[in-house]
Amino acid sequence: MPRGRYSLHDTHDHTPLGEEHFHCATGPSGWRYTAQTTHPDGTHAGSVDLTIDDLGRPIRLELHAASWQVRGAALDGVTWVRTDPSGEHAQEGNAAAHAFSGLSPAFYIATARLLRLEPGAPTTRVRLVAFEPPVLAPRTLDQAWALIKREAHPTDSGPLPVEEYQVSALDTGEQHTVHITGDVVLSAPGIELEDLESPPSAFA
Repeated sequence: MPRGRYSLHDTHDHTPLGEEHFHCATGPSGWRYTAQTTHPDGTHAGSVDLTIDDLGRPIRLELHAASWQVRGAALDGVTWVRTDPSGEHAQEGNAAAHAFSGLSPAFYIATARLLRLEPGAPTTRVRLVAFEPPVLAPRTLDQAWALIKREAHPTDSGPLPVEEYQVSALDTGEQHTVHITGDVVLSAPGIELEDLESPPSAFA
């Protein structure tokens, strides 16, 4: 069961946004990722709990941030309920999208598993609903994903397969690179893997 720590920072000016302490594992229902997030000063910021099925579809999502809460799943596209800090008002949302996105590295893994790309395959378009900090405001976005290459890197415990993805925002044309091994993000904009206490699980 891989567990570790990511540091998060602003993609424009590199301002520290905090850390995400995570663990993840493959189980009977698919793959589950849970994490606690902290502010730069170490205080609690929120949490992430995402479960996807064997096809990469989100069967359960729960996010907490700044006392806001989101619960969602793949239902008629994707459906979610967003609750305000007082707990008195809940707003349901639905979008004709494939999956969810957000600040957590978990969403890169989930999208990669959903698309199941191969090197050299055509670029694939995907529509996601992202929940933006600090109040988990929903935003629908379209991306194009391509798996550029898959390489085995030697380690003390054997070859480590690393996948390099090119991800493009279709509204702005902005492109960035994401490196993934198994169920761990090695590098992505605004994300750095700081600690990993056990090897990443193989990509299913």
